[in-house]
Amino acid sequence: MKLITFTNKGIYCPQGKFYIDPWRPVDLAVITHGHADHARWGMKKYLCHHFTKPILHKRISEDIECQSVEYGEIININGVKVSLHPAGHIIGSAQIRLEYKGYVSVISGDYKVQDDGLSTPFELVKCNEFVTESTFGLPIYNWLEVNDLNKKLQSWVLRNQENQKTSVFIGYSLGKAQRIMKAVEGLGKIHVHYSIGKLNQAFEEVGIVLPEYEIPDFRESIKHIAGDIVIVPPALLDSNVIKKIPDAATAICSGWMQVRGARRWRSADAGFAMSDHADWKGLLQAIKATEAEIVHVTHGQTEVFSKYLNEIGIKSDVVETLYGDDDEEEKEKEFIKD
Repeated sequence: MKLITFTNKGIYCPQGKFYIDPWRPVDLAVITHGHADHARWGMKKYLCHHFTKPILHKRISEDIECQSVEYGEIININGVKVSLHPAGHIIGSAQIRLEYKGYVSVISGDYKVQDDGLSTPFELVKCNEFVTESTFGLPIYNWLEVNDLNKKLQSWVLRNQENQKTSVFIGYSLGKAQRIMKAVEGLGKIHVHYSIGKLNQAFEEVGIVLPEYEIPDFRESIKHIAGDIVIVPPALLDSNVIKKIPDAATAICSGWMQVRGARRWRSADAGFAMSDHADWKGLLQAIKATEAEIVHVTHGQTEVFSKYLNEIGIKSDVVETLYGDDDEEEKEKEFIKD
């Protein structure tokens, strides 16, 4: 049975007549999460988790038609049972479970098996067919435990304070920035770029309490933030905003920082391997536990990862999609100005 097909508009369920995370306008889009490469403008109707709805309103438009559901809630779309299950990626992120005549397909979107303390933890969903990412699908990517990573961020801030430096973290506006805020809570005043503040409101609207923060006007004098903690999105790394921050020490928070040389390549003072995607072990753990008969690898280290799955006896293929370009999407979608 083919419950999903891969088209030039996105992942399509022909029985249900809807798409999952389409990249071209369609009538009904079921959305895994609010990052801009998975949730795009132009759909007639959106379906997502309750926590994702305010994110879509803030990132796409307040005027979109959007239905939201709770995790595990089953809705029937043209005879297909559809339910959303925690993906552990960011708040509201969901694996989309489809069931038709006893056959189950799961489209995982982006996911991680670590519990970051903000997102609803990943839920294993057994299925016949599994669609996975492979952003960090190489054995070199193995994340620290969340508490251990947070301690590294905290130590860096404390060291900067001893040296009269302003701690400037670079991380995605949605997901990463909020994790950084929680990690450094209580170490000093937190200042965030307005694009992060805008998305913080989506967290607050659904009852998630974040540390206190301020949104400085980077067009004005910002000498008063000297020695504090600042969080900005990646698009501002080499911008005038960073240059205006007094005595700035910069740290990139990204899974790519696992690779030696990545920090030097981006000319930052520090790098922390913080990711909202599954690492090598996490990917394999999740995929094996689904007991899927076929695994489609959609974005990331697709060829290498799919080949490895086949070598260990898990039938797999590579599917081309337009997911995974978060950094460019951040630059295009956040309306950032120096």
